[in-house]
Amino acid sequence: MSTSDIAFTKTVKAIQSRKGSRDVYAKMEQNGSWQSEIEPDLAAFIAVQKSFFLASANVNGQPYIQHRGGPPGFLKVLDQKTLAFADFKGNRQFISQGNFSENPKAFIFLIDYVNKARVKIWGQVRVVEDQPELLAKLMPSQTEYRALPEQIFLFTVEAWDRNCPQHIPVRLEVEDVKKLLAERDLKIEQLEEKVRQLSL
Repeated sequence: MSTSDIAFTKTVKAIQSRKGSRDVYAKMEQNGSWQSEIEPDLAAFIAVQKSFFLASANVNGQPYIQHRGGPPGFLKVLDQKTLAFADFKGNRQFISQGNFSENPKAFIFLIDYVNKARVKIWGQVRVVEDQPELLAKLMPSQTEYRALPEQIFLFTVEAWDRNCPQHIPVRLEVEDVKKLLAERDLKIEQLEEKVRQLSL
């Protein structure tokens, strides 16, 4: 069994065969398929992300996608198979938690718009409500991010893969734009001062 079988079901493989891409993915599977453990390069990618999308499905198969955000590092790598994050208090609908209590299968989608990169991670989630020490460790510094923690989401990684960068729009973070504008304004001031000195 290949790690990509988590997504490439028999039906998916049949469609790949019909549309001409099965040979490519069959070769990939023979060469080791997708990764099943968090490697240092993936850990480094995760450490700088400020948001991700978390997918779940209820017992009837109805999917649900939720955006999760925080300062860089709020999604933490605990070990080669485990990701974790503090679940902040929000609208208190608890759809994800309810879904995971019935169906632990989960999916994380990370996208870096600046560097045009995205990562897909399949796994299972367990919600933990009774580990205050771990919850405290997962919380960002209050100087960085003011949020109230409620519980922990532990994500066990089963497979992950990088997506191609095609069609990812380039979007810049507000902080990066402010920095570039400040550098531009400083350069303009310096040039204006040079012009003033030359005109004396």
